[in-house]
Amino acid sequence: MVNDKAILVGVDGSDASYKATWWAANYAKHAGLTLQIVCAYSLPSYAAVSFDAAYSSMGDDVAAHSDAQQILSKAKAIADEQGVQAVTLIVTGDPSSVFVELSRNYDLIVIGNRGKGGLAERLLGTTSSSLPAYAYCPIVVVPYTDDDGNMMHLNNTISKVAVGSDESKWGLKALEISAQFAHAWGASLDVISAVPNVSGLTGSDSAEEQTVMDSYLEDLDERIKPLQKRYPDLEINKKVVPGSAVEALTQSSKNHDVVVVGSRGRGGFTGLLLGSTSQGLLQHAVSPVYVVPRKFVESAEAGVKQAASSTEQDQFTALEDITGVEKITVDRAEHIDDIESTIDPLRNEKD
Repeated sequence: MVNDKAILVGVDGSDASYKATWWAANYAKHAGLTLQIVCAYSLPSYAAVSFDAAYSSMGDDVAAHSDAQQILSKAKAIADEQGVQAVTLIVTGDPSSVFVELSRNYDLIVIGNRGKGGLAERLLGTTSSSLPAYAYCPIVVVPYTDDDGNMMHLNNTISKVAVGSDESKWGLKALEISAQFAHAWGASLDVISAVPNVSGLTGSDSAEEQTVMDSYLEDLDERIKPLQKRYPDLEINKKVVPGSAVEALTQSSKNHDVVVVGSRGRGGFTGLLLGSTSQGLLQHAVSPVYVVPRKFVESAEAGVKQAASSTEQDQFTALEDITGVEKITVDRAEHIDDIESTIDPLRNEKD
């Protein structure tokens, strides 16, 4: 991969956003991509909705700007620890709308989940403001803890990738991207197809049920044939499971480093991404979830270039069209051992 593409990671001062920064920096280093870190806030109530509680002193734009610089300096230090020199940005405006607009300029956006603070809530909390549903580039959502509050460990290397597969164009694009991602890491790829439960059929062990399962497996075989030809050395495993795709992929997140899924924005996997807290994959996954949004797929079909321009200067010229974007230089924060141990207590045991 070439160095003219960029990843954007959003930070708000929460441990979850710093963990997302760690993942984004590690991936950027591996893939040869540039990393940009953005802190977005809105006035006058920036403290209530944008920053973590640790940075919630009320004040005017000067105070908010200062808080954002402190947050960025810590995030920059985390990226530096991964050997990545990150560019830092401050954006004023509603985070949900700003991030959707920024997504036109990047290959990937990374955000954290389950941290204290407003960013994750604003970007993931509701259908109307959900970044994975409306973004123009893929989104990676990095979990902070599991449902029981246990800290999730992130590895330096990715060895197992899972993808939810169906015959929709969103599912096919997710499958394609998951293969590219797994191949780049030298990882194995598990392709999962979920068969909806049918009353009187599912769990009956009948010939009819086996016929349905075999039909899904045949369809899955056809979908992965192009990938096997394109990546002959990629280990691809097929799995057809009865029941909920949400449950199957949530379970897969427990033993895979990344789970990839497509989002139609309406129907299909929408419930997987935008459903209730008790059902959504994003709310219960314990590994990063790589979301391929509807708008990204539709733009790719139309031949619209998703990435920013090929030079950093051109890229910032494009970003200047977005109101409130400011490229800013911040000093690296010192003494970040406490941050790193907080976001991942097993950091010294990483592969």
